[in-house]
Amino acid sequence: MSTTLAQAPSKPANVPLATAGLLIGMLLSVLDQTVVAIALPDIAADLGGMGSIGWIVTSYLLASTATGALYGRISDRFGRRPVFLVAVAGFVAGSALCGLAQTTSQLIAARTLQGIGAGALFVLPTIALSELYPQHLRSRVQGLTGGVFALASLGGPLAGGAITDAWGWRWIFYVNLPLGLLALALATFALRLPRPGGDGKVDLPGAVLIAGATVSLLLVAEWGGRAYAWNSGVILALAGALVVLAGLFGWWERRAGNPLLPPRLFAGRTLRVVLPAAALLGALLGGSIVYLPTFLQGAYGMGATQAGLALNPYVLTFMAVSSLAGARIGASGRFRPYLIAGAVIVVAGFALLAWITPETPYLLFAAGIAVLGAGFGLLMQNLVVVAQNAASPADLAATTSAVVSVRGLGLSLGVALFASLLARELQGRDPGPRATAAAIPDVLFWGAPAAAVLVVLLALLPRTGRRA
Repeated sequence: MSTTLAQAPSKPANVPLATAGLLIGMLLSVLDQTVVAIALPDIAADLGGMGSIGWIVTSYLLASTATGALYGRISDRFGRRPVFLVAVAGFVAGSALCGLAQTTSQLIAARTLQGIGAGALFVLPTIALSELYPQHLRSRVQGLTGGVFALASLGGPLAGGAITDAWGWRWIFYVNLPLGLLALALATFALRLPRPGGDGKVDLPGAVLIAGATVSLLLVAEWGGRAYAWNSGVILALAGALVVLAGLFGWWERRAGNPLLPPRLFAGRTLRVVLPAAALLGALLGGSIVYLPTFLQGAYGMGATQAGLALNPYVLTFMAVSSLAGARIGASGRFRPYLIAGAVIVVAGFALLAWITPETPYLLFAAGIAVLGAGFGLLMQNLVVVAQNAASPADLAATTSAVVSVRGLGLSLGVALFASLLARELQGRDPGPRATAAAIPDVLFWGAPAAAVLVVLLALLPRTGRRA
């Protein structure tokens, strides 16, 4: 693979404004994963097409997850800022079309366009922020992105409900326009990074193969046991496609001139541990984020807005620990003890929540979710920084894209897996919000052994996460 020297920017970056623009883009990408769900009944009543209404959420998720891994390599070729600007512009255009949609099919198509843009809006800021700041500040700065993730993930239903009640469902998409334009303006004016050197080739065959494998896996998880039986032709065909496409991807990456995921990344132990750990972390995040608001509504009779506010102990501890621990870890460079501690705390958080019942006082529930938020705050972005610090500058984008994309894939799979567990727990129970709330702790129980596996994985990390 031929390489060239990086091209220096014509003028220095305005780091605070560039950071703000990147974080706004990240906020939009995560917010639109969750903000729509609460408005689905209003959308169905307005547009019809109840049978396909779930695709309004699924199309966005598939598009953003399948394209995320590609953006790192594209930005190596064309530069971080131009690719970020194009992605934000696509996201804004998709948002406008969502608000203007007159049929469910039009809305699904517009959500797919949104998702293609959103695939870049978590990956590229994670890469760019690591280049804007020196290595010893990476953990502190990436802690901000963890806080944005928590705020957007759990604040999405709250924001979606409030906007839908006040102005109607179309405005959950229209509010993206001023925020997206602000992110465009800030990045255009302030974001200046050297353009990475490269031979100008983007691994499109690898991108197509990994996107196909990702979509197949997500559809198996989404449809298996619910829309289709596990032994149905559809699920078996998708599983077969997953195996074939994943095998072809591995074969192609060893032969590609500029591979999407260079095999040399796996020469060291760090990425071999971080990728499965990131997938498992994503699954635990997804399962908890989706079902905690449902528990609050069913157990305590809260509305969507009240339930969103009741999750503040989770959000605030997540954000505080992510920021404070990021500063301390960045100063010491010792990631491994903090990551292991975070995973142990997550085990404790899920174990506490497994004992909660609908009769449990809210204060005890709040303590449980605060513990869970603290554990995730230690893990969320520090796991990414460990991988970044172990990568050479030439491989920074590919490494970051891989970790963030795998975590996003794990998050989607976690939501589907926890949904299947909840459906199993509800069998034989009287239907209703109270029964659902009573079943959710039994589902969250499985987070504790899964997090224990995460402890073991993180113990396998090298003792230093900082590249010499």
